[in-house]
Amino acid sequence: MAAEKVKALEELVPLLRAAQGRGRRVVFTNGCFDLLHWGHTRCLAEARALGDELVVGLNSDVSVRALKGPGRPIVPAEERAEVLAALEAVDYVTIFDEPTPERLIVALQPDVLAKGGDCAPDQIAGRETVERRGGTVRALAYLDGASTSAIIQRILARFGPPHP
Repeated sequence: MAAEKVKALEELVPLLRAAQGRGRRVVFTNGCFDLLHWGHTRCLAEARALGDELVVGLNSDVSVRALKGPGRPIVPAEERAEVLAALEAVDYVTIFDEPTPERLIVALQPDVLAKGGDCAPDQIAGRETVERRGGTVRALAYLDGASTSAIIQRILARFGPPHP
């Protein structure tokens, strides 16, 4: 069941250490994933192809609001986490409150850190942590037009602003 793939950090660390002990490559990526769309699914599949276990760090509602503004997220974190966990490419989802996943990356010690192509490799949070232990950092393909904000704007343009 998808909900079983959603883990607290404390649960996830020993699972990943055990996987790495068996020679499996752990890949980490992160994002808000508010209104999951084709760009998200392509990036997650691309990230999953870089290793054996894909962990998705999901920004909490508090974190999304701080990054995107008071109208976001559209979908609550627990629901976003379950949708992500239902995807075949995703092995685990963990929710974090900070603006960046740096704390998660330090704790999880992934072998590969992957981030959407709208982020330059030298700007990817956690890069130094992963590279210091011999891991790889990858900027995934940039997918023009794949944007939750653009979807929201299309909805507003088509149906107008919400009525009080």
